[in-house]
Amino acid sequence: MPLLSTRGAGSAKGFGLTAGAGVKPFDADFLIVAGGAAGEKQNGGAGGGAGGYRTSFPGGTKVSIKGGINTILVGSGGTNVGSPYSAGGPGGISEVQGVTTFTSAGGGGGGGGSPGPGDGGSGGGYYGAQFGVGNTPPTSPPQGNPGGTTGAANGGGGGGGSANAGLGGTGAQSGGRGGNGSASNITGSSVTYAGGGGGGTYDNPGNPTGNPGPGGTGGGGPGGTAFANAWDGTNGTNGLGGGGGGTGANQAGQGTAGVGGTGKVIVRFPSAASITVAPGTNTIENHPGGDKLATFNVTGTLSYDGGAV
Repeated sequence: MPLLSTRGAGSAKGFGLTAGAGVKPFDADFLIVAGGAAGEKQNGGAGGGAGGYRTSFPGGTKVSIKGGINTILVGSGGTNVGSPYSAGGPGGISEVQGVTTFTSAGGGGGGGGSPGPGDGGSGGGYYGAQFGVGNTPPTSPPQGNPGGTTGAANGGGGGGGSANAGLGGTGAQSGGRGGNGSASNITGSSVTYAGGGGGGTYDNPGNPTGNPGPGGTGGGGPGGTAFANAWDGTNGTNGLGGGGGGTGANQAGQGTAGVGGTGKVIVRFPSAASITVAPGTNTIENHPGGDKLATFNVTGTLSYDGGAV
């Protein structure tokens, strides 16, 4: 008597079937942090805005994970072309593409951009009457806040953070503080993400009258100062979506603005679910509460083959 069927998962694909076909979707908690923006290279450059911050945990709308392959995007940090003076580049989006899709926008660059000075998940800082608009495009709850602005030339405003707006300088030739980020305990431990970059300040090297702005909590980089040749802004922290600090460049254009920090995506799911992630720099770990955590440090895929529902 002939053997009717011995095909396994590998041969099933040869018959037109795909992994996860017919598997019911399930809802999962998530944290999505986009890439932070770079700071501005200028005499008292503005700080970059933090990457957009969105989460379902605790108590928010969850993402629906489909059977088969779900694409996960992790935003890169913004960079700065740096010659001779320039606005900071925006951060990249982070996203979970399941049955439903949730997106966090990259941070807005310090000191400029279109349609405004660095609109984005959180806005970039500026000086004068303008600032980067946060929560662009709008989400509910808001994914970020505006950048700060300062009326004094030679002092840049701080980039916005997910919890607070960036601030202007507190006096002449002072950089503004980056807005603070938001704490999440989706992993079982509290981690703060998406802080804005601090504004730089142009101090005459022989007459240090101002102070650079500190970065916001959650990976925002402090601004630079021309005093003592400490021109460079500090980079935003990778994996936290922090904005980069603005420079304290002098008239010769020295100094490098801080680049934005990369984002992160975390999906929390029931331990019974059969899930794999790729590439290998992304991980699956046990959660203290009994669930599991898929952590994405780079763009990749989450494959679900059943078991959650």
